[in-house]
Amino acid sequence: MANLPLGEGLQEASIRWTVPEVEGLASVQPALRLAFAEAPAAALTLRIAAPGLTREGGEGSVSEPFPGGTANEMPIEVGGEGFIPGFTEGLEGIRPGETRKIRVSFPEGYGSTELAGKPAEFEITAKALKTRAPAPADDEFAKSLGLESAEQLREELKKSIQSEYDGLTRLRVKRALLDQLSDRADFAVPEGMVEAEFGQIWARVEEDRKAGRLDAEDAGKDEETLKADYRKIAERRIRLGLLLSEIGRTNNIQVNQDELFQAMRREASRYPGQEKQVFEFFQKNPQALENLRAPIFEEKVVDFMLELAKVTDTTVTPADLQAA
Repeated sequence: MANLPLGEGLQEASIRWTVPEVEGLASVQPALRLAFAEAPAAALTLRIAAPGLTREGGEGSVSEPFPGGTANEMPIEVGGEGFIPGFTEGLEGIRPGETRKIRVSFPEGYGSTELAGKPAEFEITAKALKTRAPAPADDEFAKSLGLESAEQLREELKKSIQSEYDGLTRLRVKRALLDQLSDRADFAVPEGMVEAEFGQIWARVEEDRKAGRLDAEDAGKDEETLKADYRKIAERRIRLGLLLSEIGRTNNIQVNQDELFQAMRREASRYPGQEKQVFEFFQKNPQALENLRAPIFEEKVVDFMLELAKVTDTTVTPADLQAA
């Protein structure tokens, strides 16, 4: 049983739960080892001179130039994405020195209301056709990056990309482990803690909804369903937080000062020239320091559980790993 501080203005609550056994947990760990593939085919970039844009009126009217609708030395990728549908397709087969007129229509949702949905004509003169070729990954190129050789460059790239995939693997294993831990624990969590967590989650959901950033699944739900779904997420987070805290306490897992210092250094490195102010901020704000300590503590508890859990490696592709 534990007395839990629920936050400002809330009462302490005594709840009783049993921490499930960690030894019986199991997880499948996706294993991905990096191998370099052949370079993709080079894309073509067309450089044009002074494309003139005219805005057309109604039938029989005279076209008028559009202010700001000219440019010089503008690179366009043939077959790539254009800012107007049909624009780059109209350039296919053009040769350097050739002038061509392309008739397109601005999309209805175009950023400028003055142009949205309107037909337009571009007059384009191609100046040069260039092939985008990768720089040779030789010793000279490696030395320009401060490395000794192309072999060292290759190894550094492998380490960097492998590190990214290892991070994704860690997230999947951790999620599977916490899912099992959550399934084994069934106890009521303090409503005040759930409300506080839900309030933070819902504020972000509201921001995303106003900005049109909700994913397709959430965008298709009504507000009542969304709130119910995210309240369950809030309950799960609180329950797992209590469990991880208790597992850490009973197994004497702690975050030491050096780990906190390294976390502050990483955070300070994000603000070049303001490192001293960042350190002073954390020293004067215990809650901000706690926000650094909490994820370190969580990862250490997860490491402890993984040592006791049965983890099985399975080989996956990059696409499988990133899609999970």
